Amino acid sequence: QVQLVESGGGLVQAGGSLRLSCVASGRTLNGYDMGWFRQAPGKEREFVAAITWSGGRTRYADSVKGRFTISRDNAKNTVYMQMNSLKPEDTAVYYCAAALSFYSLSSAYWGQGTQVTVSS
Repeated sequence: QVQLVESGGGLVQAGGSLRLSCVASGRTLNGYDMGWFRQAPGKEREFVAAITWSGGRTRYADSVKGRFTISRDNAKNTVYMQMNSLKPEDTAVYYCAAALSFYSLSSAYWGQGTQVTVSS
């Protein structure tokens, strides 16, 4: 019923920038928070950033705070993540997620992921 499709990943040099997009289709996710997770080889999936339905509050992992910016356009059912000053350790598959609460992901929707590779 809900499909999340990420785009914008790619290969970038350290210090460069990328902007990820995630478009939700199937139905409008009214009231849902949205965010991003990532998973690097050999590591567990980790939280990166989240934004509330209203866009009034955001949360970031300490590792990306000050470098990444999450935003959303509810009219387009789209969430974005601007990633600046990228580091090799940012290399991962990035997954878009939508949930009523990011403290409970049991009913969350997930995208298929987009690869981000940062060269040193």
